[in-house]
Amino acid sequence: MSKLVWKQHPFRLLLYLEWILLGIALLTVFSFLLPSRPFPGALHHQELKFLFDLGALFTVAALGIMGYKIPFNNPLLAKIYISICLVLSWLSVLLGGKGDRLFTPLLLIVVIRACVLFPGKERIITAALAYISFIAVKIMSWWHIRPLGIPLGRPLPRLLRHLSEEEVRGILWGFLLNSALLFGLVLAFVMLLVGAVLAEYESKQKLILANSRLRQYALKIENQATLEERNRIAREIHDSVGHSLTAQSIQLENVACFFSENPAKAEEHLVKARQLGREALQNVRQSVATLRQKLLQERSLEASLEKLIQEFQSTTEIQVNYHIYIVSAISGEIITAIYRLVQEALTNIARYSQASQVNVYLEEKAEKLFLTIEDNGVGFEPLANTTGFGLQGMRERIEALDGNFSLISKPGAGCKIQVEIKLLV
Repeated sequence: MSKLVWKQHPFRLLLYLEWILLGIALLTVFSFLLPSRPFPGALHHQELKFLFDLGALFTVAALGIMGYKIPFNNPLLAKIYISICLVLSWLSVLLGGKGDRLFTPLLLIVVIRACVLFPGKERIITAALAYISFIAVKIMSWWHIRPLGIPLGRPLPRLLRHLSEEEVRGILWGFLLNSALLFGLVLAFVMLLVGAVLAEYESKQKLILANSRLRQYALKIENQATLEERNRIAREIHDSVGHSLTAQSIQLENVACFFSENPAKAEEHLVKARQLGREALQNVRQSVATLRQKLLQERSLEASLEKLIQEFQSTTEIQVNYHIYIVSAISGEIITAIYRLVQEALTNIARYSQASQVNVYLEEKAEKLFLTIEDNGVGFEPLANTTGFGLQGMRERIEALDGNFSLISKPGAGCKIQVEIKLLV
């Protein structure tokens, strides 16, 4: 069984509407303080009449107090709660009369609470009971049925008293039909209003939950991306710097071996050791430059790419020919993807391609962005590249934006990357 929860009214608009209806009911009940002539056949004992009116006041007040907290997550208790509200509405009318003015706001309060507590079927049942109660009080009022001796409605106007019984009956039935139709329309409007408020509330709650899950997912993705970037840098340092330093250590050991016996050969190994040291230093500088890149927080995409290319040329001495043409405002997602892709591509070129020249072209045409990166390096076989985390990351970034990513390469023919992204307007 679900846990019972009593909580305050969760919908401010509906709570304010209940207060308005309750205020109308209280004003109707308080009218017993005003002097008025007794109805024909009504109770003549004024003290007893006063007690009945006071009882009606207490029942209306009890109905209002019950709206302070509403039972949730317990269907049986919710049905008992609505039943008590309906009984209090009847008692208010039976004790205080004035059913034509008092009963309507009380029944609407009951229907509003039922819509908050119940799904569709129970709402319709409650509305049907309220409608039947309204018709019953109207009929009892016109047929002068007084369960506690209190008239449920007002006496007929003097004008109608001079008409024949058939004419009065026709007028009363017409008025009953009009009242029933009007109250039915009011009930339908209230149920639609409450349904719209509840639907908006549920949509808002779902949106809040979706945003919370999205934030959690984004945090996981960010942590995963950070971990993968660290692993990539670790592999990069291990593969490039580690290899160079290991080879340099071997060359220095050879220098020590041949230093006294064969100085010329020792010098040859020393030259190789120096070359390996320079390569290791270059790789370290490139890795540090990658880590220090700021992700486009203060510069445009054009300026960021130009700075990235200039740093690449200074650290690798590889000539880069580039052309960047962008005229539209580009979303942050596309900017980040393009920048990261160019950065990863240049890193791969520096590490593996042995290229002497790179071409980078970024152009905007027909609401699309076209990026081409090609080099004149040694190339590779794409299908045989099973360790290319960087290439896979490039493809995933572009496909996440519904873009197209293609890579063309073969041994001895360099590598060419082509990207096409539809601009997000």
